[in-house]
Amino acid sequence: MERVLKIVVAALLTAFVGYALAIHSAEIRKNVAERDSIAYWTAGRLLIHHQNPYDPGRVLEMERQQGYRADKPLVLRTPAWSLFLVLLLGFLTPLGAWGLWTAVSLGSLLVAMRLCWKMYAAGSVPRNLFVLIGYTFAPVPACLVAGQMGLVLLLGVVLFLWWEKDRPFLAGVVLVLPFAKPHLLSLFWFALLIWMIIRKKGRVALGFCVAITAAIAISLLLDPSVFRHYREMLHRAAISYEFIPALSGVLRLLFFRRFFWAQFMPLALGLVWSMWFLFRNRNDWDWQTHGPALLIVSILTTPYAWLTDEVVLLPAILQAAALVYQRRSNIKASGRLVLLAFAFLDGLLLLLLRFKIPFSTGVYFWSSLVWFSWYVYASRVHRYEHVPSTRRVEAEIATQNREIGRDTR
Repeated sequence: MERVLKIVVAALLTAFVGYALAIHSAEIRKNVAERDSIAYWTAGRLLIHHQNPYDPGRVLEMERQQGYRADKPLVLRTPAWSLFLVLLLGFLTPLGAWGLWTAVSLGSLLVAMRLCWKMYAAGSVPRNLFVLIGYTFAPVPACLVAGQMGLVLLLGVVLFLWWEKDRPFLAGVVLVLPFAKPHLLSLFWFALLIWMIIRKKGRVALGFCVAITAAIAISLLLDPSVFRHYREMLHRAAISYEFIPALSGVLRLLFFRRFFWAQFMPLALGLVWSMWFLFRNRNDWDWQTHGPALLIVSILTTPYAWLTDEVVLLPAILQAAALVYQRRSNIKASGRLVLLAFAFLDGLLLLLLRFKIPFSTGVYFWSSLVWFSWYVYASRVHRYEHVPSTRRVEAEIATQNREIGRDTR
C-alpha cells in the first residue's frame, strides 16, 4: 500500500510540474538564454559541427540568436576533457537542452541525497529533517536556478565515496565528473594522489585514467585543436584581471589587488593542512569519514569558485548535520544559539538568491566561511561527546592493570 501511495504521489507531482511548465513555457523560453546552460548548449552545438567550442565571437553570435542580451559571451570555461558532459545538449534546441540539463541536475541531486542518507544518517536522523537540510542548503537552489553543472560534479564525488571500498574501478571512473573543474577540489585531488600511491590503489587509478582518456578522445575526435583553443580562450579571458567572488578573490581585492599570485596563498596553506590531516589519519583513513573535511577546506581555499560550485559540499554539510543531531541531547543553550545562527545565515543566502542578487557582486563570498564553521562546530560536538567514553576506557584499562599486578603478587 505504501509503495502504491508513493507512485501516486510521484505521478501527481510529475503532472503538476508538467502543467506548470506548460503554463509558463513562454516565460521559460525567454529566460533560457540568460542561464548558464546556454553556454553548455552553445559549446555542444559547436562541437558536434567540428567547430571551436571556445570561440567567443561565434559563441556570442549563437547566444544572441537565442535572445541573449549581454555584450560579453557566456563561454564554457571548463577544460577540454569536460566537453563530453555537454555534447548531447548540442543536438537539442536551447529550451530542450535546458530541460534535459535540469532533469540531469535533479536526478544527480536525488541520487546524491539518497547515498548521503545511507552513508551518514540511516537509522539515526529523521529522513524528512535530513532531506529538508539538504534541499535548503543555499548552493542547491542556486545551482538549479543558474543551470550550472555543480550537481553533476556532486554526483561524481558522492559516487566515489560510495564505491571506493567495494568497487574501486567504478569509483575511479566517476571521478572524471568532478575533474571537470579540478581547481575546486585541489586538496581533495592532492590527498587522493598521495593515498593511491601509499595504499597502492591501482584499480582506482586505472578507472580514472580510462575515463579521462575516453573523455579527451571524444573532444579530440570532434575538434583536434581543442586544447589549443582552450589555452587561447584562457589567455583572452584574462582571468587574472577578473574579480572572483570567492574568499581568496575578496582577500586579494582588499589587500593584494595588483598581485594575482596572492589569490593562491590560501590554497598553499590548505595544501600544508591537507598533508598534516592525511598524515594524522593515515592509519584509519576512510574516504566517507575524512573526505568531507577535504571538500570543505578545498572550497574555502580555492582561488576560483562561485556559490553554485559550493554544492559539492553537500556530503560534508549532511555529515555534519547527522553528527550534531546524534549528539543533540548534550548540546547546551549556547550551542542551540550557534545552530540558529547557522540556520539564519543559510536563510540569508536563500533570501539573497530570492531577490536575484548577481553572483558577480561578491556579496556571497562569506558562504564558504559559514560551511567551514558549521563543519568545525559539528566535528567539535562529535569529539566532545567521545572524550568521556575515551576516559572511561583508559580508566578501565588502568583498573585491569592494577588487578593483574595484585594477582601476580
